[in-house]
Amino acid sequence: MSRPVRQVHLAAHFPGVNSTTVWTDPTAGSQIDFSSFEHFARTAERGLFDYVFLAEGLRLREHKGRIHELDVLGRPNTLSILAAVAAITEHVGLVGTLNTTFNEPYELARQLATLDHLSGGRAGWNAVTSSDAFHGANFRRGGYLDHADRYERAREFAALAKELWDSWPQDGVRADAATGVFLDDGVPARVRHSGPQFAVDALFDVPRSPQGRPVIVQAGDSADGRTFGAEHAEVIFSLHTGFDDARTFYDDVKGRLAGYGREEDSLKILPAATFAIGDTDQDARDRAREVALQQVRPEVALTYVEQVWGRDLSGYDPEGPLPDVEPDTGSETARGWANRHAAVRARIAKLRELSETDRLSIRETVIRLTATPTFVGTPSRIAAEIDRYVQERATDGFTVVGHLTPHGLDEFAERVVPLLQERGSYRRSYEEGATLRDLLGLPAPRATVPPTSLPLTSPALATR
Repeated sequence: MSRPVRQVHLAAHFPGVNSTTVWTDPTAGSQIDFSSFEHFARTAERGLFDYVFLAEGLRLREHKGRIHELDVLGRPNTLSILAAVAAITEHVGLVGTLNTTFNEPYELARQLATLDHLSGGRAGWNAVTSSDAFHGANFRRGGYLDHADRYERAREFAALAKELWDSWPQDGVRADAATGVFLDDGVPARVRHSGPQFAVDALFDVPRSPQGRPVIVQAGDSADGRTFGAEHAEVIFSLHTGFDDARTFYDDVKGRLAGYGREEDSLKILPAATFAIGDTDQDARDRAREVALQQVRPEVALTYVEQVWGRDLSGYDPEGPLPDVEPDTGSETARGWANRHAAVRARIAKLRELSETDRLSIRETVIRLTATPTFVGTPSRIAAEIDRYVQERATDGFTVVGHLTPHGLDEFAERVVPLLQERGSYRRSYEEGATLRDLLGLPAPRATVPPTSLPLTSPALATR
Protein backbone atom coordinates (compact mmCIF):
# COMPACT_ATOMS: atom_id res chain seq x y z
CA MET A 1 0.00 0.00 0.00
CA SER A 2 1.16 3.52 -0.73
CA ARG A 3 1.68 5.84 2.21
CA PRO A 4 -0.65 8.85 2.65
CA VAL A 5 0.71 12.03 1.15
CA ARG A 6 2.07 14.25 3.90
CA GLN A 7 1.02 17.88 3.64
CA VAL A 8 3.64 20.59 3.24
CA HIS A 9 3.48 23.42 5.77
CA LEU A 10 4.86 26.81 4.79
CA ALA A 11 5.57 29.90 6.85
CA ALA A 12 6.68 33.25 5.43
CA HIS A 13 9.52 35.14 7.12
CA PHE A 14 9.31 38.91 6.65
CA PRO A 15 12.64 39.96 5.07
CA GLY A 16 13.38 42.86 7.34
CA VAL A 17 16.63 43.54 9.17
CA ASN A 18 18.61 40.35 8.65
CA SER A 19 21.54 39.04 6.66
CA THR A 20 19.35 37.92 3.74
CA THR A 21 17.89 41.36 3.06
CA VAL A 22 19.17 43.28 0.05
CA TRP A 23 18.14 46.85 0.81
CA THR A 24 20.43 48.19 -1.94
CA ASP A 25 18.38 46.57 -4.70
CA PRO A 26 16.50 49.23 -6.73
CA THR A 27 13.24 47.30 -6.27
CA ALA A 28 13.56 47.04 -2.47
CA GLY A 29 10.97 48.86 -0.38
CA SER A 30 10.70 50.11 3.17
CA GLN A 31 11.39 47.82 6.10
CA ILE A 32 9.06 49.75 8.40
CA ASP A 33 6.19 51.29 6.36
CA PHE A 34 2.95 49.40 6.95
CA SER A 35 2.45 49.05 3.18
CA SER A 36 5.37 46.61 3.16
CA PHE A 37 3.85 44.43 5.87
CA GLU A 38 0.48 44.62 4.15
CA HIS A 39 1.87 43.50 0.78
CA PHE A 40 3.86 40.70 2.36
CA ALA A 41 0.94 39.38 4.44
CA ARG A 42 -1.47 39.52 1.51
CA THR A 43 1.02 37.61 -0.64
CA ALA A 44 1.39 34.94 2.04
CA GLU A 45 -2.38 34.65 2.32
CA ARG A 46 -2.74 34.43 -1.44
CA GLY A 47 -0.17 31.64 -1.35
CA LEU A 48 -2.18 29.87 1.40
CA PHE A 49 0.73 29.93 3.86
CA ASP A 50 0.20 28.77 7.43
CA TYR A 51 1.57 31.98 8.92
CA VAL A 52 3.70 35.08 8.51
CA PHE A 53 6.67 35.29 10.82
CA LEU A 54 8.29 38.45 12.20
CA ALA A 55 11.70 38.52 13.81
CA GLU A 56 12.48 41.05 16.50
CA GLY A 57 15.59 42.62 17.96
CA LEU A 58 15.66 44.52 21.24
CA ARG A 59 18.60 46.74 20.38
CA LEU A 60 20.11 48.21 17.24
CA ARG A 61 23.30 46.41 16.33
CA GLU A 62 26.42 48.53 16.46
CA HIS A 63 29.79 47.98 14.90
CA LYS A 64 32.86 50.08 15.63
CA GLY A 65 30.73 52.91 16.97
CA ARG A 66 28.24 52.97 14.11
CA ILE A 67 24.83 51.39 13.55
CA HIS A 68 25.14 48.16 11.59
CA GLU A 69 23.87 48.80 8.08
CA LEU A 70 21.16 46.13 8.28
CA ASP A 71 19.60 48.00 11.20
CA VAL A 72 19.57 51.47 9.70
CA LEU A 73 15.78 51.54 9.43
CA GLY A 74 15.16 50.31 12.94
CA ARG A 75 13.23 47.46 14.50
CA PRO A 76 9.51 48.23 14.93
CA ASN A 77 7.49 46.49 17.63
CA THR A 78 6.28 43.06 16.57
CA LEU A 79 2.93 42.98 18.37
CA SER A 80 1.89 46.36 17.00
CA ILE A 81 2.57 45.20 13.45
CA LEU A 82 0.77 41.88 13.87
CA ALA A 83 -2.30 43.57 15.37
CA ALA A 84 -2.48 45.82 12.32
CA VAL A 85 -1.93 42.88 9.94
CA ALA A 86 -4.74 40.98 11.67
CA ALA A 87 -7.16 43.67 10.51
CA ILE A 88 -6.30 43.34 6.81
CA THR A 89 -6.08 39.52 6.58
CA GLU A 90 -8.61 36.75 7.18
CA HIS A 91 -6.82 33.41 7.32
CA VAL A 92 -3.03 33.53 7.56
CA GLY A 93 -1.46 33.02 10.99
CA LEU A 94 0.47 35.78 12.78
CA VAL A 95 3.65 34.74 14.61
CA GLY A 96 5.93 37.18 16.40
CA THR A 97 9.34 36.77 18.02
CA LEU A 98 9.15 37.86 21.66
CA ASN A 99 11.84 37.48 24.26
CA THR A 100 11.62 35.43 27.47
CA THR A 101 14.70 37.01 29.03
CA PHE A 102 13.49 40.61 29.21
CA ASN A 103 9.68 40.26 29.31
CA GLU A 104 7.36 39.15 32.11
CA PRO A 105 5.01 36.13 31.69
CA TYR A 106 1.73 37.71 32.76
CA GLU A 107 2.01 40.77 30.53
CA LEU A 108 3.27 38.90 27.47
CA ALA A 109 0.66 36.15 27.87
CA ARG A 110 -1.98 38.89 28.06
CA GLN A 111 -0.74 40.61 24.90
CA LEU A 112 -0.62 37.36 22.93
CA ALA A 113 -4.05 36.23 24.14
CA THR A 114 -5.42 39.61 23.06
CA LEU A 115 -3.91 39.22 19.59
CA ASP A 116 -5.39 35.73 19.40
CA HIS A 117 -8.86 37.15 20.08
CA LEU A 118 -8.46 40.06 17.68
CA SER A 119 -7.36 37.72 14.88
CA GLY A 120 -9.91 34.97 15.47
CA GLY A 121 -7.36 32.44 16.71
CA ARG A 122 -4.40 33.12 14.44
CA ALA A 123 -1.68 34.17 16.91
CA GLY A 124 1.64 32.49 17.58
CA TRP A 125 4.64 33.24 19.78
CA ASN A 126 8.24 32.57 18.76
CA ALA A 127 9.81 32.27 22.21
CA VAL A 128 13.47 33.25 22.17
CA THR A 129 16.13 33.92 24.79
CA SER A 130 18.95 36.46 24.98
CA SER A 131 22.10 35.79 26.94
CA ASP A 132 24.33 38.71 26.04
CA ALA A 133 25.13 42.03 27.64
CA PHE A 134 24.59 43.69 24.27
CA HIS A 135 20.80 43.35 24.69
CA GLY A 136 20.76 43.46 28.47
CA ALA A 137 22.11 47.00 28.63
CA ASN A 138 18.70 48.25 27.41
CA PHE A 139 16.90 46.80 30.45
CA ARG A 140 16.88 47.47 34.16
CA ARG A 141 18.37 44.05 34.81
CA GLY A 142 21.49 44.92 32.82
CA GLY A 143 24.19 42.40 32.11
CA TYR A 144 23.16 39.01 30.84
CA LEU A 145 22.10 35.51 31.88
CA ASP A 146 24.33 32.50 31.46
CA HIS A 147 23.22 30.01 28.81
CA ALA A 148 21.73 27.53 31.29
CA ASP A 149 19.99 30.28 33.27
CA ARG A 150 18.28 31.78 30.24
CA TYR A 151 16.73 28.42 29.36
CA GLU A 152 15.71 27.82 32.96
CA ARG A 153 13.91 31.15 32.77
CA ALA A 154 12.45 30.32 29.34
CA ARG A 155 11.05 26.96 30.48
CA GLU A 156 9.41 28.47 33.54
CA PHE A 157 8.19 31.44 31.47
CA ALA A 158 6.49 29.19 28.92
CA ALA A 159 4.99 26.91 31.56
CA LEU A 160 3.54 29.88 33.44
CA ALA A 161 2.17 31.45 30.24
CA LYS A 162 0.36 28.20 29.46
CA GLU A 163 -1.05 28.07 32.97
CA LEU A 164 -2.41 31.57 32.57
CA TRP A 165 -3.98 30.83 29.17
CA ASP A 166 -5.45 27.58 30.46
CA SER A 167 -6.97 29.19 33.56
CA TRP A 168 -10.10 29.92 31.50
CA PRO A 169 -12.15 26.99 30.12
CA GLN A 170 -13.11 27.17 26.45
CA ASP A 171 -16.71 28.09 27.31
CA GLY A 172 -15.82 30.13 30.39
CA VAL A 173 -17.91 33.21 29.50
CA ARG A 174 -21.59 32.32 29.82
CA ALA A 175 -23.00 35.89 29.52
CA ASP A 176 -26.56 34.66 30.12
CA ALA A 177 -28.77 37.75 30.17
CA ALA A 178 -31.83 35.77 31.29
CA THR A 179 -30.21 34.54 34.51
CA GLY A 180 -27.78 37.41 35.00
CA VAL A 181 -24.86 35.00 35.15
CA PHE A 182 -21.82 36.21 33.28
CA LEU A 183 -19.23 33.72 34.59
CA ASP A 184 -19.66 30.33 36.21
CA ASP A 185 -18.29 29.87 39.73
CA GLY A 186 -14.57 29.17 39.67
CA VAL A 187 -13.95 30.95 36.36
CA PRO A 188 -11.23 31.92 35.88
CA ALA A 189 -9.09 29.62 37.99
CA ARG A 190 -6.58 31.37 40.21
CA VAL A 191 -3.01 30.74 39.10
CA ARG A 192 -0.60 30.45 42.00
CA HIS A 193 2.95 29.96 40.83
CA SER A 194 6.16 30.05 42.82
CA GLY A 195 9.44 29.13 41.14
CA PRO A 196 13.07 30.18 40.95
CA GLN A 197 12.30 32.79 38.28
CA PHE A 198 8.74 33.97 38.92
CA ALA A 199 6.24 34.27 41.76
CA VAL A 200 2.70 34.99 40.56
CA ASP A 201 -0.72 34.93 42.25
CA ALA A 202 -3.11 35.97 39.51
CA LEU A 203 -6.51 35.89 37.93
CA PHE A 204 -5.79 36.10 34.22
CA ASP A 205 -7.91 38.84 32.67
CA VAL A 206 -8.26 37.59 29.05
CA PRO A 207 -10.72 34.72 28.41
CA ARG A 208 -9.61 31.62 26.54
CA SER A 209 -8.92 32.32 22.87
CA PRO A 210 -10.56 30.68 19.85
CA GLN A 211 -7.71 28.18 19.43
CA GLY A 212 -7.29 27.46 23.12
CA ARG A 213 -4.02 29.32 23.39
CA PRO A 214 -1.49 30.84 20.97
CA VAL A 215 0.82 28.45 19.14
CA ILE A 216 4.35 28.37 20.59
CA VAL A 217 7.25 28.50 18.12
CA GLN A 218 10.90 28.09 19.11
CA ALA A 219 14.28 28.41 17.43
CA GLY A 220 16.96 27.17 19.87
CA ASP A 221 19.42 24.55 18.63
CA SER A 222 21.58 23.80 21.68
CA ALA A 223 20.88 20.81 23.91
CA ASP A 224 18.91 23.12 26.23
CA GLY A 225 17.08 24.61 23.24
CA ARG A 226 16.08 21.20 21.92
CA THR A 227 14.83 20.17 25.35
CA PHE A 228 12.76 23.35 25.58
CA GLY A 229 11.39 22.67 22.10
CA ALA A 230 10.38 19.11 22.94
CA GLU A 231 8.65 20.22 26.13
CA HIS A 232 6.89 23.40 25.01
CA ALA A 233 7.19 24.17 21.29
CA GLU A 234 4.58 23.34 18.67
CA VAL A 235 6.72 24.60 15.78
CA ILE A 236 10.51 24.74 15.56
CA PHE A 237 12.20 27.22 13.25
CA SER A 238 15.56 25.55 12.60
CA LEU A 239 18.65 26.29 10.50
CA HIS A 240 19.15 22.64 9.49
CA THR A 241 18.49 22.79 5.76
CA GLY A 242 20.73 20.16 4.18
CA PHE A 243 18.64 17.01 3.69
CA ASP A 244 20.70 14.65 5.87
CA ASP A 245 21.29 17.31 8.53
CA ALA A 246 17.60 18.21 8.56
CA ARG A 247 16.53 14.60 8.97
CA THR A 248 19.01 14.06 11.81
CA PHE A 249 17.61 17.12 13.61
CA TYR A 250 14.03 16.02 12.91
CA ASP A 251 14.65 12.55 14.35
CA ASP A 252 16.47 13.92 17.39
CA VAL A 253 13.87 16.49 18.43
CA LYS A 254 10.82 14.41 17.60
CA GLY A 255 12.41 11.48 19.42
CA ARG A 256 12.33 13.58 22.60
CA LEU A 257 8.56 14.17 22.46
CA ALA A 258 7.53 10.86 24.02
CA GLY A 259 9.35 11.84 27.20
CA TYR A 260 6.82 14.66 27.57
CA GLY A 261 3.80 12.56 26.63
CA ARG A 262 3.60 14.04 23.14
CA GLU A 263 2.98 12.58 19.69
CA GLU A 264 5.03 13.26 16.54
CA ASP A 265 2.38 15.48 14.95
CA SER A 266 2.16 17.74 18.00
CA LEU A 267 5.35 19.46 16.78
CA LYS A 268 6.11 20.80 13.29
CA ILE A 269 9.69 21.47 12.19
CA LEU A 270 9.97 24.24 9.59
CA PRO A 271 13.60 25.16 8.78
CA ALA A 272 14.47 28.48 7.20
CA ALA A 273 14.67 28.17 3.41
CA THR A 274 16.11 30.70 1.00
CA PHE A 275 15.70 30.21 -2.73
CA ALA A 276 16.70 31.32 -6.21
CA ILE A 277 14.21 30.59 -9.00
CA GLY A 278 15.01 30.59 -12.71
CA ASP A 279 13.49 29.48 -15.99
CA THR A 280 16.41 27.04 -16.22
CA ASP A 281 18.72 25.65 -13.56
CA GLN A 282 21.59 27.73 -14.93
CA ASP A 283 19.45 30.85 -14.85
CA ALA A 284 18.67 30.10 -11.19
CA ARG A 285 22.36 29.64 -10.38
CA ASP A 286 23.16 32.96 -12.04
CA ARG A 287 20.45 34.70 -10.03
CA ALA A 288 21.68 33.10 -6.82
CA ARG A 289 25.17 34.41 -7.48
CA GLU A 290 23.89 37.90 -8.26
CA VAL A 291 21.91 38.06 -5.02
CA ALA A 292 24.82 36.69 -2.98
CA LEU A 293 27.12 39.42 -4.24
CA GLN A 294 24.50 42.00 -3.24
CA GLN A 295 24.06 40.46 0.20
CA VAL A 296 27.76 40.14 0.96
CA ARG A 297 29.47 43.24 -0.36
CA PRO A 298 33.18 43.54 0.58
CA GLU A 299 32.52 45.75 3.60
CA VAL A 300 29.74 43.41 4.82
CA ALA A 301 32.11 40.43 4.63
CA LEU A 302 34.74 42.26 6.66
CA THR A 303 32.15 43.32 9.24
CA TYR A 304 31.07 39.69 9.60
CA VAL A 305 34.56 38.39 10.39
CA GLU A 306 35.29 41.36 12.67
CA GLN A 307 32.22 40.47 14.72
CA VAL A 308 33.25 36.81 14.95
CA TRP A 309 36.88 37.59 15.76
CA GLY A 310 35.97 40.49 18.05
CA ARG A 311 38.80 42.53 16.54
CA ASP A 312 39.42 45.43 14.20
CA LEU A 313 40.39 43.71 10.93
CA SER A 314 40.21 46.75 8.68
CA GLY A 315 43.74 46.07 7.48
CA TYR A 316 42.65 42.82 5.84
CA ASP A 317 41.54 42.62 2.21
CA PRO A 318 38.01 41.15 1.84
CA GLU A 319 39.23 39.50 -1.36
CA GLY A 320 42.21 37.99 0.48
CA PRO A 321 42.56 35.11 2.97
CA LEU A 322 40.96 34.92 6.40
CA PRO A 323 42.74 36.65 9.33
CA ASP A 324 45.63 34.69 10.81
CA VAL A 325 45.17 36.18 14.30
CA GLU A 326 43.36 34.69 17.28
CA PRO A 327 39.94 36.04 18.32
CA ASP A 328 39.37 38.44 21.19
CA THR A 329 36.70 36.40 22.99
CA GLY A 330 36.34 39.02 25.69
CA SER A 331 35.16 41.79 23.39
CA GLU A 332 31.55 42.99 23.37
CA THR A 333 31.13 42.02 19.70
CA ALA A 334 32.27 38.48 20.41
CA ARG A 335 29.96 38.25 23.42
CA GLY A 336 27.13 39.66 21.35
CA TRP A 337 27.65 36.95 18.73
CA ALA A 338 28.04 34.14 21.25
CA ASN A 339 28.56 34.20 24.97
CA ARG A 340 30.89 31.21 24.96
CA HIS A 341 34.54 31.20 24.00
CA ALA A 342 34.25 27.66 22.65
CA ALA A 343 31.45 28.69 20.30
CA VAL A 344 33.52 31.56 18.90
CA ARG A 345 36.52 29.31 18.30
CA ALA A 346 34.32 26.61 16.74
CA ARG A 347 32.87 29.13 14.28
CA ILE A 348 36.35 30.36 13.36
CA ALA A 349 37.53 26.78 12.85
CA LYS A 350 34.60 26.17 10.51
CA LEU A 351 35.37 29.31 8.55
CA ARG A 352 39.03 28.38 8.23
CA GLU A 353 38.26 24.82 7.16
CA LEU A 354 35.86 26.10 4.51
CA SER A 355 38.33 28.72 3.29
CA GLU A 356 41.32 26.40 3.15
CA THR A 357 39.51 23.49 1.52
CA ASP A 358 38.24 25.52 -1.41
CA ARG A 359 40.84 28.33 -1.27
CA LEU A 360 38.24 30.99 -0.65
CA SER A 361 38.74 34.66 0.16
CA ILE A 362 37.12 36.32 3.16
CA ARG A 363 34.21 37.47 1.03
CA GLU A 364 33.71 34.13 -0.73
CA THR A 365 33.87 32.28 2.60
CA VAL A 366 31.17 34.49 4.08
CA ILE A 367 29.08 34.06 0.91
CA ARG A 368 29.41 30.29 1.13
CA LEU A 369 28.42 30.27 4.78
CA THR A 370 25.64 32.87 4.84
CA ALA A 371 24.39 33.51 1.29
CA THR A 372 24.04 30.11 -0.33
CA PRO A 373 20.32 29.49 -1.05
CA THR A 374 18.65 26.36 0.26
CA PHE A 375 16.92 25.72 -3.07
CA VAL A 376 18.23 26.77 -6.47
CA GLY A 377 16.53 25.77 -9.70
CA THR A 378 13.37 25.87 -11.74
CA PRO A 379 10.02 26.05 -9.94
CA SER A 380 9.41 22.36 -10.65
CA ARG A 381 12.80 21.37 -9.21
CA ILE A 382 12.23 23.43 -6.06
CA ALA A 383 8.70 22.07 -5.57
CA ALA A 384 9.99 18.51 -5.97
CA GLU A 385 12.76 19.07 -3.43
CA ILE A 386 10.43 20.63 -0.86
CA ASP A 387 8.05 17.72 -1.30
CA ARG A 388 10.89 15.19 -0.91
CA TYR A 389 11.98 16.69 2.40
CA VAL A 390 8.44 16.42 3.75
CA GLN A 391 7.50 13.00 2.38
CA GLU A 392 10.77 11.49 3.66
CA ARG A 393 10.37 13.11 7.07
CA ALA A 394 13.34 15.42 7.02
CA THR A 395 11.01 18.35 7.78
CA ASP A 396 7.31 19.16 7.99
CA GLY A 397 7.78 22.08 5.62
CA PHE A 398 9.77 25.29 5.51
CA THR A 399 9.88 28.89 6.66
CA VAL A 400 10.41 30.69 3.35
CA VAL A 401 12.82 33.64 3.49
CA GLY A 402 13.00 36.01 0.54
CA HIS A 403 15.71 38.59 -0.04
CA LEU A 404 13.61 41.64 -0.90
CA THR A 405 11.23 43.76 1.15
CA PRO A 406 8.32 43.45 0.55
CA HIS A 407 8.30 41.46 -2.69
CA GLY A 408 10.59 38.62 -1.66
CA LEU A 409 7.73 36.12 -1.42
CA ASP A 410 5.94 37.00 -4.66
CA GLU A 411 7.70 34.69 -7.11
CA PHE A 412 7.64 31.72 -4.75
CA ALA A 413 3.90 32.09 -4.16
CA GLU A 414 3.18 32.48 -7.87
CA ARG A 415 5.47 29.80 -9.32
CA VAL A 416 6.23 27.16 -6.68
CA VAL A 417 3.01 26.92 -4.67
CA PRO A 418 0.84 25.85 -7.66
CA LEU A 419 3.26 22.99 -8.36
CA LEU A 420 3.05 21.78 -4.77
CA GLN A 421 -0.72 21.81 -5.17
CA GLU A 422 -0.44 19.72 -8.33
CA ARG A 423 1.61 17.19 -6.38
CA GLY A 424 -1.28 16.86 -3.90
CA SER A 425 0.84 17.90 -0.92
CA TYR A 426 -0.39 21.47 -0.41
CA ARG A 427 -3.79 22.93 0.36
CA ARG A 428 -5.88 24.53 -2.39
CA SER A 429 -7.89 26.74 -0.05
CA TYR A 430 -8.26 27.75 3.56
CA GLU A 431 -11.07 26.23 5.58
CA GLU A 432 -13.45 28.92 6.76
CA GLY A 433 -12.80 29.82 10.39
CA ALA A 434 -9.62 27.76 10.68
CA THR A 435 -7.28 28.80 13.46
CA LEU A 436 -3.50 28.74 13.19
CA ARG A 437 -3.55 25.50 15.16
CA ASP A 438 -5.94 24.07 12.57
CA LEU A 439 -3.76 25.19 9.66
CA LEU A 440 -0.74 23.49 11.18
CA GLY A 441 -2.64 20.31 11.97
CA LEU A 442 -1.84 20.58 15.67
CA PRO A 443 -3.92 18.90 18.37
CA ALA A 444 -5.96 20.90 20.84
CA PRO A 445 -3.78 22.01 23.78
CA ARG A 446 -3.96 20.00 26.96
CA ALA A 447 -4.90 21.96 30.07
CA THR A 448 -2.03 22.59 32.50
CA VAL A 449 -3.74 24.33 35.42
CA PRO A 450 -4.47 22.58 38.73
CA PRO A 451 -8.04 23.00 40.08
CA THR A 452 -7.35 26.11 42.19
CA SER A 453 -9.95 28.80 41.68
CA LEU A 454 -11.64 31.80 43.20
CA PRO A 455 -15.34 31.40 44.02
CA LEU A 456 -17.51 34.23 42.79
CA THR A 457 -19.16 35.62 45.89
CA SER A 458 -20.87 38.79 44.73
CA PRO A 459 -22.96 39.93 41.76
CA ALA A 460 -20.49 42.77 41.19
CA LEU A 461 -17.63 40.33 40.75
CA ALA A 462 -19.72 37.99 38.63
CA THR A 463 -20.53 40.71 36.13
CA ARG A 464 -17.29 42.68 36.17
